[in-house]
Amino acid sequence: MNKCSAAILFAITCMLCLAALALQPPEALALQPSAMHGILRQGIEKAFNMDPLGAGAQFQKAVELDPDDPTGYAFQAVNQLSIAETSFDPKQREASREAMLRYVSETLARGDRRVGRNPRDSRAWFAMALARTAKFRWAQRQKEYFTAADEAYNLWSCLEKVQKEDPENYDSYLLTGTIRYNLDRLPELARFFSSLLITKGDSRRGLEDVELAATKGDLLKELAQSELISVYLNFEKQPGRVLPLARELQKKFPRNYNLSIALASILAELDQFKEALAIARELERGIASGKPPYAPQLQPRHDQLMGRIYFTQGDYARAEGYFRKSLSDTADYNARVRVWSYVRLGMICDARDEREQAKEYYSMALSIDTGESVAKVEARKYLKTPYRAASQQ
Repeated sequence: MNKCSAAILFAITCMLCLAALALQPPEALALQPSAMHGILRQGIEKAFNMDPLGAGAQFQKAVELDPDDPTGYAFQAVNQLSIAETSFDPKQREASREAMLRYVSETLARGDRRVGRNPRDSRAWFAMALARTAKFRWAQRQKEYFTAADEAYNLWSCLEKVQKEDPENYDSYLLTGTIRYNLDRLPELARFFSSLLITKGDSRRGLEDVELAATKGDLLKELAQSELISVYLNFEKQPGRVLPLARELQKKFPRNYNLSIALASILAELDQFKEALAIARELERGIASGKPPYAPQLQPRHDQLMGRIYFTQGDYARAEGYFRKSLSDTADYNARVRVWSYVRLGMICDARDEREQAKEYYSMALSIDTGESVAKVEARKYLKTPYRAASQQ
């Protein structure tokens, strides 16, 4: 159950927002959908531009617009989870986790009442899927794997109902697609149990679902596009396919340092090192300024990005220095950075034919408690078969 839960976590780690508009009384139908949609859109854009407090204020407006609608509460739940997972303040993280659980309960209570009156209310089912996404991640973080498995099962059931009742809800295909795609990448035994609990892994269909959401989605269109960037960069190894998309999103959301890091990584993989380094240096200036959303705690991510750029150039000495520097911050919020740095250090050792040291680094990456991740998939692969640079093949 641990592996299965971790896989689903990886599939939905980037899910910041899933939206639904609950069915309304006849007198509200003419006005509320457009009003609610506008409020949610503003909240999503603020969240994407690294302004979670501003996003929360917008989602609270959605709650106040119709206190009986589960949608606003669902968005608040995911937004609070996002704050908990990105905050550098332990007290803030704990307060946001507690707030997330309250909003999940509010969402499910209102959603259950809606579907009790109308079982075909796809909008209410969608809101509950969003809340269960947040609850699943919390349970996995707490190592409550039976709770996580239960939430995953209920999440998938909600999504099935959404797509049955409203097949043109293209936003929903983002979540089903990421789940299908990543379940297909699990070891055979984990795939078997996942197929019993949720659904069968299918990378081709999963990618098609995500692409559908990225082209026809509404509120989640940009999120689906960012997921495509991650998939083609990290798994499909086709960074050139998403370079225009990465440029477009980074230009639209310039405060989102995650998009800047992704764009620089793509450019490095395409040997466009000058532009990649320019983005990295701009990120460093932002960190030095300390102006939100930048903070000194982001320095390890910058160091890792610089290491990746030099690694791709084949400058292993410089790359190694940056990767080692990124390991100096041992805080929980930088755990995934450390995983990647250990993997890259292992790859450098393999390139130097230092196999035993490489295996030690891969093992260190796998020992860090972060749940499933792209980096851990790479660590397992190279632990079995040594990494070979293109020049060595």
